[in-house]
Amino acid sequence: MSFGPPDRKELAQSELVDQLRALGVRRGDVLLAHTSFRAVRPVSGGPLGLIRALRDALGPEGTLVMPSWSGSDGRPFDPGSSPASPDLGVVADTFWQLSGVRRSAHAFAFAAVGPRAAEITADPLPLPPHIPESPVGRVHDLDGRVLLVGVGHDANTTLHLAELLAGVPYRVRRSCTVLRDGRAVRLDYEENDHCCARFALADDWLRDEGLQSEGRVGHARTRLVGARDVVRVALERLADAPLLFLHPPTAGCAECDEARRSVDAVVDPEADTESTGR
Repeated sequence: MSFGPPDRKELAQSELVDQLRALGVRRGDVLLAHTSFRAVRPVSGGPLGLIRALRDALGPEGTLVMPSWSGSDGRPFDPGSSPASPDLGVVADTFWQLSGVRRSAHAFAFAAVGPRAAEITADPLPLPPHIPESPVGRVHDLDGRVLLVGVGHDANTTLHLAELLAGVPYRVRRSCTVLRDGRAVRLDYEENDHCCARFALADDWLRDEGLQSEGRVGHARTRLVGARDVVRVALERLADAPLLFLHPPTAGCAECDEARRSVDAVVDPEADTESTGR
């Protein structure tokens, strides 16, 4: 069965493994993968073929991690049945359902398989979602690596961890729903959220220091970088420019404008002082 455009050669699982190893994926790695199967395809076995190739490249001593939240803020999350958010892609939604894969029991879930899976997914609900005591934080603590398959750094959740460690001043109001004593309860919280397009700045930072490996996995442009390297280079820039990841007010970005309105005028003279959102 073909899983992609007819003008592209279907790649075998063994070819994907070769590509991953050429990129620098090592046996025993802790690997946080963000994927776009549309960019990867066609590959033998479809999304499951890509997952198998990732696991083969890591070997049994490696741990594979993927985002797995549902994106449904108004409904309690069930790790055994809630589908992964559509914007995470079919690979992520296939992964959490596989035998042996562990999934966080909270609304900002990640899924993982391998020796460190339980450690990565065991934390309670993290608020905001990417604090150090979260799956992303655990991958960082374990000196894991980030694989971006067919997506850019705008999908790189480790940069949200860097924002929190840097103490960026912006927060926007968000909510999620949890079960308490069998009842659905809404939790309000504040998150360092925005459009994430300017996370693309990390490409040049990491390339300039020789920290980012780039190549192809399937037919997708792919980046591989250490989670600690992502955090370090971002912290260095955010120390001098805490609003670096937000579009300027003149860009007309509604999500970044919302984040800017939460910032006190002392931090950002151009902020809306009448609506801090805090």
